Amino acid sequence: MLLRLPNLALTNAFALIWLLPLRDSDKDVGILMLRHQLALVQRQTDKPRLTPPDRAFLAALLHRLPRHGCGNCT
Repeated sequence: MLLRLPNLALTNAFALIWLLPLRDSDKDVGILMLRHQLALVQRQTDKPRLTPPDRAFLAALLHRLPRHGCGNCT
C-alpha cells in the first residue's frame, strides 16, 4: 500500500508526458472513450470502493479546480 501512491503519481506523470504532443481531437476521442468506460463500470457496480491513495489523488485533482465554476453559484 505504501508503494501505490508513488506508483499512481509516476503513472500519471508518464501519461501527462504522453498526452502533451497529442492534438486536441485525439484528446477528445480519449475523453469520450474514458467516459464510456466509466459508464460501463458504473452500471456494473453499486458503490465504488476508494482506497486512501485513490482519495488522495482525487483530492489533489479537486484542489486544482476553480471553486466557483459558474456565475450563478454562491
